Formats: sequence, structure tokens, C-alpha cells
Amino acid sequence: MLRVAQFSVHTCPLATLGGKETGGMNVYVRDLSRELLRRGYLIDVYTRSQDPAIPRVSQALGRRGRVIHVPAGPQRPYSKYQVHDHLPEFVAGVLAQVEADGIAYDLIHSHYWLSGGVAQELRQRWGVPIVHMFHTLGRLKNVVAQGAEAQEPELRIRVEEAIARSADRLIAATPSEQEQLIALYGAAAERIRVVPPGMDPARFYPLPADRAKDVVGLQRSRRSILFVGRIEPLKGLDTLLWAISLVKRRRPELTCGMCVPIIGGAPYRVSDNDEMARLQALREELGIGDVVTFLGAQDQDALPYYYAASEMVVMPSDYESFGMVALEAMACGTPVIVSDVGGLPYLVRHGWTGYRVPARDPGALADKIVRLLTDEGLRRRMGQRAACWAEKYGWPTIADEVEKVYRELLAAR
Repeated sequence: MLRVAQFSVHTCPLATLGGKETGGMNVYVRDLSRELLRRGYLIDVYTRSQDPAIPRVSQALGRRGRVIHVPAGPQRPYSKYQVHDHLPEFVAGVLAQVEADGIAYDLIHSHYWLSGGVAQELRQRWGVPIVHMFHTLGRLKNVVAQGAEAQEPELRIRVEEAIARSADRLIAATPSEQEQLIALYGAAAERIRVVPPGMDPARFYPLPADRAKDVVGLQRSRRSILFVGRIEPLKGLDTLLWAISLVKRRRPELTCGMCVPIIGGAPYRVSDNDEMARLQALREELGIGDVVTFLGAQDQDALPYYYAASEMVVMPSDYESFGMVALEAMACGTPVIVSDVGGLPYLVRHGWTGYRVPARDPGALADKIVRLLTDEGLRRRMGQRAACWAEKYGWPTIADEVEKVYRELLAAR
């Protein structure tokens, strides 16, 4: 049996989604690990301990899998850029765990730039190959950053460049990310493999809308326009709020019985998130407080019901390396409206499974919202096609491709 060490240093794959540092990458690490465990792999996921009360070792992923919380710096949430200062402590904790267990790994699979730095150090000690996935790229985030305070630091760029040039294999979510790794980071094309993220087909599948509305407590007559994601400027939520205000002004009859649930963040602790405070103030300024509701982070088991209860899911992001939320929504038979950025053009077929609109264009977004609200037949057809399209992204299929990358590396050794 192959033993794989996965690294997700700054965020735990078991964490509740929608928090400041939790999102698609958490789902990726968790669900890929579970699929590989079903295939007989031995999987350990190392992550930084953020709460001393949480057991250091959890087997929530499965019988042969462990999530190991390694103390590195204060055991509480803090800036991921400060986490970099404590990486030597993290590496030491991993080495101590391995020595205590008396085990050896066949391969390292690291996620995000912080984990890639750890992987480089451990490869020198263990002599095993690295598979790395960035999930987001600092240079691309800087292109769309709204102001200097949103810029990624030069430290991150330097670490990403080193990983891109040294990892044995890089997994890119889309062909466009592959091109970006080559053009922006000097990665060698022959070491990149394109493998998109997957979704769990046992969790995300079409459900009757009325049943889903009953489960989430939504009146059956209400029409829902859903957002799911972290509450940060990059997600473009203000664009959605402006678009809803345009719909209300141009077609006021459509907002009667309409709701816009926002899943993510902590709406009652706005002091912890400047963006949440800004968005709540904007909601009141635009006069859409009767329509838009901030629900906070939700358990992922509830997400399929929210997706199925909605007429559409909107991702108005400035940048997405892939777009896990769009994939999950489509798997539930719900059409999506997304920004035409990053990996989303690769995932969403315009006019077939949903719509793509320019980023930061509330008018274009409002037009597509109105189109789906006023044409039930179109909405149903799009939802049916979206569910069929999403099937090819089921984790059993995607894990096959990841396994090919693993086998290719191990055979080369």
C-alpha cells in the first residue's frame, strides 16, 4: 500500500467552510484523501494546530487516514503570512511525528505555497518526490487586487517561483493555469499535468426543489439567488449587491418573493472582517436589506439543499483558479452565473450550463439574473444540462487522473 503525506499547512481540511481561510482547497484535500483511502492508500494530512483543545490526531477522513494537527506558533488562527515564520517549527513537528510512528512515505502531495515550502524541506530529508498544487497564484491575485492592501507579498511570489521550478510534478486545475505557470513562474511544461478538482457525486446531485426549500427553511414560493464563498474582496460580492439593486430598480416586480442568501463568513462578528462590515453597509445603502441575508458559514452537508433550493448560484469573483462552488451547484442541477475569469470559462459552458459575464459589471450580471428569473423553461433546461456536465468531475474519475500522476512519478524512481 502506498503511503502519501499531504500538506495543507495553513488550513485544516476538516474546518467548517466559508471562514476566512476555508474554501475549495479544504474540500479538495478532504475529498481526494477520502477517495484515495477507499482505494487502499495510507494518507496522512498534516495541518497547523489552531486549537489545543482539538485532538492532535483525527481519523475523521477514514480508517487508514489521519489528519495530524502540528503545533507551529500560537495554537489559534492568525495571518497565513505569519505562518511562514513558524514553518521550521512545523517541519520539526512533522519529523517528530514520523519518527514516533516509525513510518516512511512514498510521496508528498502539497497544497498552496506555504505547504510547498514545507514539502521542499522534507524532500531533502526523505528523498521522495513532490506533487504540488497551488490552488491560487499570487501573481494573478495581484493583477486583480483592489488596492495596495490586497496585494500578495513578494515573499509569496518568491516561494511560488521556487516551488514551480523544483516540484517533481505540478497539478494545474485548467489548461489556462498550466499556461500561467509556464509564462509567469517559469515552470517546465513537461512537469505539469492538468487535472481539475472533483466533486462528491454521493453528496452533490439533483434534489426536488420543494424538498430542498423545506430542509433549509425557505418558503416554497420564494426564489433564491445564492452566493457561497469566503467574504473577501476577491470574491466580488459587492458586484452582486449592485446587480440586485439594479434588478430591484428596473424590475421591482421580480424582487417580490426573491431572496439572496449569502453563505460564508461570520455576519455577527463584523469586527473580525472588514469586508463583511463594508458589504453589510453597502446592502443598507443600496436599499436591498429586505432581499439580501448574510447566513454565515454553513455545514457542507447543508450545501446541496441550498443549491437545489435556488434558482441560480452566482460567482461574481475577480479571480478563481477553478470554481468549486460552481461545480457543486451544477451537480445539483442549478444553473450558475459566473465571472469570465480564471478557471471559470473552462468549467461553465456559456448559454448551456449557465452564463459567464465580465467581472465587475453589475449591469451584465443583472441582465442574466433577470433572464433566468423570467424564463423558467430555460432555467430548467440549463439545470438539467449542468447536472450532466458535472458528472465527469466526480471524484472517482478525477482520482484516476491523480493516481496516474503518482504512478508516473514512482515508476520514474
